Amino acid sequence: MTLAPETTDLKVQLQLADGWFTVCDLNRLLPGRGVAALLPDGRQVALFRDRKGELYAIDNRDPFSGAAVLSRGLIGTHQGRPFVASPLLKQRFDLVSGQCLDDESVRVRTYEVRAA
Repeated sequence: MTLAPETTDLKVQLQLADGWFTVCDLNRLLPGRGVAALLPDGRQVALFRDRKGELYAIDNRDPFSGAAVLSRGLIGTHQGRPFVASPLLKQRFDLVSGQCLDDESVRVRTYEVRAA
């Protein structure tokens, strides 16, 4: 199936301590896939857009391996909640809360994200 390119001027923005930070054009986020972006302080964020068009942003660093790979993980749902599974050790992280679904003592940072 071929998808028509999305035509929009909307930007993906993250809420940081000093205000909204523009990350990329919305059409750069393909539904069901993640992308990594560099923040002004040098940290990486993993951005996701689900098939319904909802946006999510979490730290890109996998706390179990230390590698910046969460943006390359597979997204899915568990009990109606969206998650990403790390491509390395397969732990699942809730995209809304950042909570690891496989180890309650671990959580990744989440960011408020919008298309504006």
